[in-house]
Amino acid sequence: MNGEKIDMSESMRKGIYILPNLFTTGSLFAGFYGMVATMGGDYRSAAIWILVSSIFDGLDGKVARLTGTSSKFGVEYDSLADLVAFGVAPGLLMYSWALKPFGRLGWLAAFLFVVCGALRLARFNVQVNTVESKRFVGLPIPAAASMVSSTVLFFHHFGWPSSFKKLAILILIYLLAFLMVSNIRYYSFKDPELIKRQPFAFLVLAVLLLIIIAAEPVVMLFVLFICYVLSGPVGFIMTYPRRRRLEKAFHKGAKQ
Repeated sequence: MNGEKIDMSESMRKGIYILPNLFTTGSLFAGFYGMVATMGGDYRSAAIWILVSSIFDGLDGKVARLTGTSSKFGVEYDSLADLVAFGVAPGLLMYSWALKPFGRLGWLAAFLFVVCGALRLARFNVQVNTVESKRFVGLPIPAAASMVSSTVLFFHHFGWPSSFKKLAILILIYLLAFLMVSNIRYYSFKDPELIKRQPFAFLVLAVLLLIIIAAEPVVMLFVLFICYVLSGPVGFIMTYPRRRRLEKAFHKGAKQ
């Protein structure tokens, strides 16, 4: 513990990298403004600002890696910003928008989302150097927050009744909380092969996807995020027989 404090203090004396931390600050600002909009009753704007925060969050790590400016300070700052922007902000949004009529059960459900997000971030920081970089263990908290935001925009777009909204959000919040602290794996989109040469058809599909999103952004964002959220459980179920065979083979080999 003392060694970590010494390393951190030495790093602070040398200075910090401005560019990636500016993106992290942008993410924190967008998440905080999302809370301000929520308290003002402008839930649509709050949802949009949380999505903006997720864009900044996706950029800060990539900028740090591309410019060689990664640092322990940046990692810690990013985690704190994520907890505010993707834990507290969507938790407050869900409570004010749909869960307030449930009273104590409503704010406890929102708190469950926040605490599971905090546990997800803590586990990620501990396991960051020991797990496969192409896969996340548990649903990433920015994805969970983006799912919440896209749901708010989706309901607002179609003007669905509040009674249906309350039930749907209650189910959604428990599902997202469970997935964040689960051992279900999700694709991280950190595969270096993605930025290398790809077949021409890949570019055509990417352009078509962008056109579809531009045509119906609210619907397509909701569909994309819900597909990502469900991709973990679906992949877990599909690979379960293979994992069982490997476990049986391992135990059999260990006994021999």
